[in-house]
Amino acid sequence: MPVTSDHTLADEELAGSVAAAQYITDGCLSGGSLGRVGLEVEAHCYDSADPNRRPSWDQIIAVVTTLPILPGGSVVTVEPGGAVELSGPPATGVVAAIESMTTDQTVLRSAFSEAGLGLVSLGADPLRPAKRVNPGARYAAMEQFFAATGSGVAGAAMMTSTASIQVNLDAGPQTGWAARVRLAHALGPTMVAIAANSPLVGGEFSGWQSTRQQVWGQLDSARCGPILGGNGHDPSADWVRYALKAPVMLVHAPAAVPVTHYVPFIDWADGRALLGGRRPTVVDIDYHLTTLFPPVRPRGWLEIRYLDAVPDALWPAVVFTLVTLLDDPAAADIAAEAVEPVGSAWDTAARIGLADRRLYAAANRCVGVAAQRAPTRLHDTMQRLVESVERGRCPADYFADRVIEQGLAATVARLAHGES
Repeated sequence: MPVTSDHTLADEELAGSVAAAQYITDGCLSGGSLGRVGLEVEAHCYDSADPNRRPSWDQIIAVVTTLPILPGGSVVTVEPGGAVELSGPPATGVVAAIESMTTDQTVLRSAFSEAGLGLVSLGADPLRPAKRVNPGARYAAMEQFFAATGSGVAGAAMMTSTASIQVNLDAGPQTGWAARVRLAHALGPTMVAIAANSPLVGGEFSGWQSTRQQVWGQLDSARCGPILGGNGHDPSADWVRYALKAPVMLVHAPAAVPVTHYVPFIDWADGRALLGGRRPTVVDIDYHLTTLFPPVRPRGWLEIRYLDAVPDALWPAVVFTLVTLLDDPAAADIAAEAVEPVGSAWDTAARIGLADRRLYAAANRCVGVAAQRAPTRLHDTMQRLVESVERGRCPADYFADRVIEQGLAATVARLAHGES
C-alpha cells in the first residue's frame, strides 16, 4: 500500500521498512532554536520507619492522588519498583527549569513525608531486592520479555532498582544536529563519572561507582547502547538504523504483549515475521520507539538519559553543567575538545569514575567552564560540584563513606527522613 502524505493512517499496515524508515526520520529531530530545557527527576520511595520494606502500590498512589497541582507544572508518575518521578514541562533556560523542579520537589517530598514515606535520590536502590509494585500491563509484559530473553535479572534491576535524572533539550538548527548529537554522546562518560551515585545494589557494594550504568550495560546493546554509527554525520540515519535493527519487545494489541523470540523491527515491517498476524502500523512504530533506551534518545528533541539520580544539593549543578556544555557554543567547543579522549569510555566511567586520570582531567575542565557561566543563585551548588570534582570524588564516594560509618539501613533511613 502506498504511503500517504501523512505516511499512513494509524490503523493501516505499513508498506514495508522503507515507509517505516521515512516515518522514523521525519520524527527524529525538529529544527529550531536552542533554549528550552525539560527535566525528569526520579527518587526511590522508602518507608521512613523501615527502609527495608518496599511501600506498596496502594500506599504510594494514596499520596500521589492527594497532591495539589504542582506550582512548577510537573507531572507525577510511579515507576515499576515504586520510584517516584517528576516530569517538568519545557522551561525557557536551564535556570528556570531547575527552579521549577526544585519547587515541585519540595511539595512532593512534604506530601510523602506526611505519609511516613521518604524519597531518596540514588542511582540504584542500595538496600532492597528488585521487586515490581506497579501493576501496569506494560511493565508486566516487559518483565516477561526480559525473563524470556535471558536478561531477567538485569531487566528487573533496571525496571525496579534504578533512578535517574533525564535532561530534555531542543535539537537546535538542523545544520548543527550532527555535532550536537555527537557531543551529547561524547559527554556521556565524563558526566557519568561526575554524577555516579550508585555504589551498592541489593545490600552489597557492587565494585562500580555507577551500578545503574552497569545494569544498563548488561542489557541488549541493540536496545540500550549508543545510537551513533559510522562517522556520526547523520543522526537521523543512525536512529533509523538503530530502530529498525532493534528487536521488538512488545506489541500493542492494545494491551502490551511481550515478544519472546528475536524479531528485529525491520523483519516485522517487511513481512519476514508477522506479529499478531500482521505487519506493523504507525502506532506500532511509536510504541516500539518507547521501548528503546539509548543514553541519548531523539524524540524530536534530545533526551539525555545517562545521569544517576543525585542529592538535592548537587543535582542543579550537574544539570547546569550538562546543559551549558551543550547549549553554550563557546562552552560546547571547549567541552568537545576536553572529552575527546574519553568519549567512548562508558564502562570505565561507571566502574571507577574520576579515579581514571583522563576522566578526571575532562571532568575538571568541563565543570570549570560551566562554573564560570553559572549565575549567582547557583553559586553554592556549583561550588560544591567544583570542589568535589577537584578532589576526584563523586556522590557515590560520599554515600559509601556514610554507609561504612553508619551502616546501610541507618544511612538510607536518615536520607528518607530528609537528612542531607
